[in-house]
Amino acid sequence: MHKRPNLAYMIIALLLLTIYVLLFKYIMILEGQPENANVITAIYWATTTIATVGYGDVVFTSLLGRIFSILVQVTGILLISGFLATYVITPWMDRVIKFRMPRKVPPGTSDHIIICGYNQLVETLIDELAEQEITFIIIEDEEEPIKELVYRDIPCIFGAPSDKQTLVNAGIEKARILIANKSDEKNANIVLTAREFQHLNIIAIVEDRSNSKYLKYAGADMVVSPKSMFGQFIGRKAMDRLVSRVTGTTEIFKGVHVTEFPVYLKSPLIGKTIKEVSSQRLTGARIVGIWKSGNLSFNPEEDDVIRGNSVLLAVGTPEELSKLKKLTH
Repeated sequence: MHKRPNLAYMIIALLLLTIYVLLFKYIMILEGQPENANVITAIYWATTTIATVGYGDVVFTSLLGRIFSILVQVTGILLISGFLATYVITPWMDRVIKFRMPRKVPPGTSDHIIICGYNQLVETLIDELAEQEITFIIIEDEEEPIKELVYRDIPCIFGAPSDKQTLVNAGIEKARILIANKSDEKNANIVLTAREFQHLNIIAIVEDRSNSKYLKYAGADMVVSPKSMFGQFIGRKAMDRLVSRVTGTTEIFKGVHVTEFPVYLKSPLIGKTIKEVSSQRLTGARIVGIWKSGNLSFNPEEDDVIRGNSVLLAVGTPEELSKLKKLTH
């Protein structure tokens, strides 16, 4: 159902109506129209003017009265448009989008990869799969990521990835690989459900490396810890001072590397946000970390600004990383 106006909105509207009624009566007396200076006529004029109907049977003749009428009309437009946008249009659009949320893969989908859970790591994987023309489908149980994926025309379905029917809707019977990319606890449930399909190769992404054995017990064929890979990379960089910060790379998947890039003075990236660099698709590489004030953040915010002393941690193919390297100089 439609969201009801909250109490503050109702109080403000009622307060404005009361003020307009009182001012209407006062200005009518100033103009010499005492016959209109009553509560009923004032409410009638205020409501029709706020609604921008304005029948024209009760009007002001003075400059002050006309300015007051304009003020009431503008306020009415703002009140009504705000009400419609917040409590009518937005809920209606949400219902329409929910209704149209994809819940099943197209008929004939086969030999594809099922990705359970969407995040920054998957964003990099999407680019790689699309480039190699590998069919994939993303399962996500949160509405906002699904809306974004649908808007970008990326194959996805809405549902709980640990639910067997959701996996069947994703074409698991004809899929070749499933990647569990939620929390460790959810991944365990996903793997247990998916393991019923013996032909499937299951890869689990683990946050806490100590949970790797439990995911293997659940039936995962491979357990990958991106944080551990990044940690090993950073550790080698810190221990070996002779290693170049620019050329040192670590291959985390076949053909996909993680590399550090210091941003030099006069680089065109300086002053841009992470979001701007990503949205402009300048290189294709994905920025997954940034050094700021001596601290490394693995979850850079979209509005983080790249500065002359920043060091970027990026993931991509050698070609993509080469493009990014040129922009950092």
